[in-house]
Amino acid sequence: MFAKLDELEHKYLQIETDLSDPEIFSNHAKYKKLSKSHSELGPIVTAYREYRQVVTEMEENRELMRDADPEIRELARSEFEGLQEKKDKLEQDLRLQLVPSDPLDDKNIILEIRAGTGGEEAALFAADLFRMYFRYAEERNWRVEILNMQETGSGGLKEVIASIAGKKVYSRLKYESGVHRVQRVPETESQGRVHTSAVTVAILPEAEEVDVSIDPNDLRVDVFRASGPGGQSVNTTDSAVRITHIPTGLVVSCQDEKSQHKNKAKALKVLRSRLLQVMEQEQKKELDDNRRAQVGSGDRSERIRTYNFPQSRVTDHRINLTLYNLESVMQGHLDGIIDPLVQNHQALALQNAQAA
Repeated sequence: MFAKLDELEHKYLQIETDLSDPEIFSNHAKYKKLSKSHSELGPIVTAYREYRQVVTEMEENRELMRDADPEIRELARSEFEGLQEKKDKLEQDLRLQLVPSDPLDDKNIILEIRAGTGGEEAALFAADLFRMYFRYAEERNWRVEILNMQETGSGGLKEVIASIAGKKVYSRLKYESGVHRVQRVPETESQGRVHTSAVTVAILPEAEEVDVSIDPNDLRVDVFRASGPGGQSVNTTDSAVRITHIPTGLVVSCQDEKSQHKNKAKALKVLRSRLLQVMEQEQKKELDDNRRAQVGSGDRSERIRTYNFPQSRVTDHRINLTLYNLESVMQGHLDGIIDPLVQNHQALALQNAQAA
């Protein structure tokens, strides 16, 4: 581990030297790339330097623990214990930082929410989940753009597809893919009985053209008249677009915009992200059982969470986490759920790295 840390510190120092080179400074693309690497290496190099400083202080305290003065020996022993705890924590943090990060963590996402079993109640909960994620995005200063939305007459959502852009969106929301189950009394329930419904959530890393190349000859593009709520021109012109990726059979429709061109661009954005997910899933099939068992596999058939309204309880089944602050969660305060998921993932990744 320490040989790797020495190597990273050497790389960090070399980048600092390169960044001061006028020739590199004048090359915007290269300077931007080096600056990004410098920023990414900064935290682990800082932690490693702090670790070395603590080790040095521990050695000094060992010397003082052999001093003739009993008061100095006691003081040194007391400080040594605190330094040992700090050293252990820093060492654990350094091991975590050395675990390879998910290369997709910096990406924006495509959020897809669809009503599952439960009819209108499922559609209403799909709308509630979308508001929850929208509020969480607002908390973190992320940008949300609706790409496609199919509403029901009572304010529910059969389906909503949106892009969320900002700092490390995928790293925070990638654990949300799966089946979200709700238990509550529907407004139309006269007997006060609790019903169970389900909504599927998919989190796709947003693919750029450099990530997924699409041959135009592999696409079939159909245009049709938009349906559902909307302005006059939305429902009277062939502005809606349906794109079929012939090799995979993937189909994406978009009718949210009045412009056919804009709808096509949005549909292509979703299609690229779905194709990237297919590629990622094919790669994951080759990983061992331990990797597949990690939190956040992205399997849409996986029931990941239950929202119980009568008891104000939310349970994440993957890590056996139960919280009794459902109202706060539905307001978009999701860190209390997402942070433990991130920590669990890091612990599993560290176990795998140590076992390798």
